[in-house]
Amino acid sequence: MPITTGLNHVATLTSDMDLTIGFYEQAFDATVIFEVPQSGDHPWMKIVDLGGGAMLNVFEVPADTIIGERSRQGERGAIDHFALAVADRSALEEVKTRIEAAGAREVGEIQQLGHELSLFFRDPDGMDLEVCCPA
Repeated sequence: MPITTGLNHVATLTSDMDLTIGFYEQAFDATVIFEVPQSGDHPWMKIVDLGGGAMLNVFEVPADTIIGERSRQGERGAIDHFALAVADRSALEEVKTRIEAAGAREVGEIQQLGHELSLFFRDPDGMDLEVCCPA
């Protein structure tokens, strides 16, 4: 059995903090719980509570410093994508409606991948994301 208890946070980059934070607040009822202003070589950062103990650390950086091609799997940088979890298909269907209303791009269809249902989409920054639940 792993010694870890799950995922604590994922750190991601954006060139528009307000757009990115607004998306997660609208689509997932996420809440900013901490903010670090820019100082020296540390960029502006907000910590977003996604629920279930998972956090998203969002750093605002100039667009030309974000490495990788976000639209091409395998070339997106060190983290290709991350997935959020919801309880069941009903919640997954609600999330699909909410992310579309919040400005997500390229929202896919709910599909079964093994023992999970999965929904892929891109956030307003173009980051490829996924929401999953038990099938």
